[in-house]
Amino acid sequence: MPRKEKRTPFEKLLTLGYTKEVLIGSTIGAAIMLFIALLSYLEAGPIPLEPLDWSMIASMVFFGPVGIYVSYKQKQIEQIERRLPDFLRDVSEAGRFGMTLADAIVVSAGGRYGELTPEIRKMAAQIQWGVPANKALNLFAERVDTPLVNRVVAIIAKANQAGGNVADVLTMVSQDAKKVHQSEDEQRIAMTSYLAVIYVSFAVFIVVIIILNTQFLAQMEQAGADVELEDDVAQEAPGGMGGAEIQVQHIPVIQYIFTLAVFAHAVGDGIVAGVLQTGKITNGMKHSFILVLIGFVALRIMYGGIGLLL
Repeated sequence: MPRKEKRTPFEKLLTLGYTKEVLIGSTIGAAIMLFIALLSYLEAGPIPLEPLDWSMIASMVFFGPVGIYVSYKQKQIEQIERRLPDFLRDVSEAGRFGMTLADAIVVSAGGRYGELTPEIRKMAAQIQWGVPANKALNLFAERVDTPLVNRVVAIIAKANQAGGNVADVLTMVSQDAKKVHQSEDEQRIAMTSYLAVIYVSFAVFIVVIIILNTQFLAQMEQAGADVELEDDVAQEAPGGMGGAEIQVQHIPVIQYIFTLAVFAHAVGDGIVAGVLQTGKITNGMKHSFILVLIGFVALRIMYGGIGLLL
């Protein structure tokens, strides 16, 4: 069996259905939003939103479609992998009745294996057209292209090529695949608590930012106005001198920094959440989209918006 060339994670990402098209569309959409952000900065934007608001929308346009589509495709692949042990078990049982690997695959193709069924039937059709079993298995592995499927197909192909007891090998591989899924389920359950911590901590962070803006900075602005009024009165008095001064003109900049912190927090926490959940950065794009959306809604709609011009 020829050795497959190793591909980078980004190259593997682009092989998931229409991921390349979705990525291109999201990039174009995000670029348009950033262009509108530039127009807004130049006070020529079509909609009265601040540049940082448009930047947050641009990130959602980029992260949202790609993250959701990749998660959907990976969910399909996961469903295929979870039904793979059932197919291997049926092929193994057929092989114990004296069938060859090719005949066992064709017979087992009549079963129902969820998302795996179309791939199994395509492989059985290829065998019926005269394609060798090993070649059909390799083509199946190339279409699905997951580490588990590649490892299983490599073991089965080697066992079939060596002429050993393929039924026993299939049983062993089926049990190993089930153990892999059990391990993934345990890891997913363990990581769920960390995922919840990320979302809760982000929500707490937003609440703190809103409190700082609505209470602390508002009080500082009021105090600055009172001090300025007292200072004016003191200067108008005979022999009066100016007193202390609060630099309230810096409050908008602080509010802008707070909004920028929410934006960075959402993107970073989303990527971390994806890595913790599945070990893949691409899954974090979906969480980044959700967190940026939560932050945008909280700051722009619920609070009234604190995105300000530099």
